[in-house]
Amino acid sequence: MAPELPADHNPPADPSRAAGPNRPQLPRGVRRLLARLPIALYRAGLGPLFGGRLLLLHHVGRSTGLDRRVVLEVVAHDRERGSWTLASGFGPKAAWYQNLRRTPTATVQVGNRRHAVTAHFLTADEGGEILARYAPRHPRTARRLCAFMGFDVDGSADSYRAAGRRIPFVRLDSSPGGG
Repeated sequence: MAPELPADHNPPADPSRAAGPNRPQLPRGVRRLLARLPIALYRAGLGPLFGGRLLLLHHVGRSTGLDRRVVLEVVAHDRERGSWTLASGFGPKAAWYQNLRRTPTATVQVGNRRHAVTAHFLTADEGGEILARYAPRHPRTARRLCAFMGFDVDGSADSYRAAGRRIPFVRLDSSPGGG
């Protein structure tokens, strides 16, 4: 059994969390174009179409230092705290995830509003709890997400908790005075 880590611990990219049995490949070709279509919609001022379910993450490329953008699903949003929690469905090798590890300050756009944020990488146990809470609110999406990532879930909180421990989660907290 692994030792207990403090809640503010930023775990390194952990190979045991990196891959499900069939971790999906990054989209290529037409699938990549379709996956990037929401970025164009945000650029056209149509971000409000996504409500609070998706956000546009502006982050710095770790190799190039250039502005990078990706649209991601919001797993949890805490209005009072001003935070958004995201899951890396492609694991810790996803470019946006690696970029945030290198430079944790970023900007999110939700609808037409922008917020300066700082990334905090959650522990495996925190990830498990997040997915266990998400699944009852979005049962079909949770099942599909787990199947997509190669995790076998039976619908119980424990099975979602186990899957969530193997998915990298990031909480983006609004920066004081940023907005």
